Amino acid sequence: MRIDVVSIFPDYLSPLELSLVGKARQSGLLDLRVHDLRDWTTDRHRTVDDTPFGGGAGMVMRPDVWGRALDDVLEEGAHLIVPTPSGEPFTQRHAERLADEKHLVVACGRYEGIDARVAEHYRARGRVSELSIGDYVLNGGEVAALVVVEAVARLLPGVIGNPDSLVEESHGAAGLLEYPVYTKPPVWRELEVPQVLLSGHHGNIARWRRDQALARTAERRPDLVEALDPETLDTHDRAVLDGCEERRGWQTTP
Repeated sequence: MRIDVVSIFPDYLSPLELSLVGKARQSGLLDLRVHDLRDWTTDRHRTVDDTPFGGGAGMVMRPDVWGRALDDVLEEGAHLIVPTPSGEPFTQRHAERLADEKHLVVACGRYEGIDARVAEHYRARGRVSELSIGDYVLNGGEVAALVVVEAVARLLPGVIGNPDSLVEESHGAAGLLEYPVYTKPPVWRELEVPQVLLSGHHGNIARWRRDQALARTAERRPDLVEALDPETLDTHDRAVLDGCEERRGWQTTP
């Protein structure tokens, strides 16, 4: 996979040289390129923004500068990603779909954002996704770009050493948050690891983990429980959720 990130602060993306994403770049599993938007300016001040039409506070990133950059970087078939707080919420499902793409381009806006005509223009020519990583506002799209790139890159074959690690984690195919995890020592500051995890009984461990995932999801993200397919819940699952319902006072899917 190839990913291009365009930003006025390319050094902001330096964490992508670290950890598993950095190793994926070094091994050739991921072709990741970071570009400075100012390289496509034409004035001596390297201007990328101007005042908004209609008035108002802040500055808006110019479409002509972005157009030159994206014309150079966006190859045929590439998918343009624009991080923005007004975008569609970015989820694990988005990450899974994007991981199947061959070429992503991430356009990092700043100030009041990128002139709306940029997304409109490139949407008419190909795929454009405006995505938000949460209901809050950041100073620019670089943090969101880091989130999107890492969420996608870790799903590429060979990036995660043990692919089984992806199966039971939060927001996976089961639709649940991950169960709590423990390691050595078995007792730490008078807190003990649950005995079932020390039992060696794989069936009991699997059941405990499933129960914990159900309970944790019900407590922290009841919206995810409501979205579960009832056909995926057995009698024990329903009993766990009924107990959570009694404690929390909210309704589960019948």
